[in-house]
Amino acid sequence: MRVLVTRPEPDAQDEVEELAARGHEGIVSPLLVIEQVNDVALDLDGAQALIVTSRNALRALSKHHALDAARALPLFAVGGTTAQCARELGFAEVIEGPGNGAGLAELIVAKIEPSAGRLVHLAGDTLAFDLKSALQARGFSVTAPVLYRAVPATELTTEALRSIKDGTLDGVILMSPRTAKTFLALLERHGTVTQGKRLVCYCISDSVAEMLAPLGFRVRVAARKRAEDVLALLDSKAASS
Repeated sequence: MRVLVTRPEPDAQDEVEELAARGHEGIVSPLLVIEQVNDVALDLDGAQALIVTSRNALRALSKHHALDAARALPLFAVGGTTAQCARELGFAEVIEGPGNGAGLAELIVAKIEPSAGRLVHLAGDTLAFDLKSALQARGFSVTAPVLYRAVPATELTTEALRSIKDGTLDGVILMSPRTAKTFLALLERHGTVTQGKRLVCYCISDSVAEMLAPLGFRVRVAARKRAEDVLALLDSKAASS
């Protein structure tokens, strides 16, 4: 299958390699651009642990002057790829979550006590799940310094646009509601909504699919909110073709 990869770089290239290993071809057109926020105050005094729900936060942290102090704390990672990135950055104690924010919140509640200290969520400017509120409702004190911003792309790449117009794409991978919203906006901007509806949209969650299905797009939703489960959708589609 030939599919549009919409994740920001450098994650987009990683996904292209994963697709190739499964026998698929990925065409890259990042729909969000990651910008690190400079000179963020990162107060770790009294913190009992860090929370990370994106590798982008760890990439920003790698250039922060508080990196050494951060590495001394336990770190809760949303899933396996984020956990591996934390270990590569030098974190010794990494607790791996199930791959989604809600599940990570439950894991944190099960593992530690609110009385042991504040939690620091290394966050982006837009989050798919309000982890801070979920944990505060369970008695935790949480701060969420913003280390990076995800800025919507203003156009599709030349190759992506050509492939949509000439019908040589089979699908598009969409990993967040914001990505789906950007995809729709760019199809409209380029005058390719009709051609875009030919694609199967492989979505990480129902919230992503809900932005597309009412407009007539064909959607398939991963069994779990994990990148590997989205790729599994492509494998099952290819096997049935």
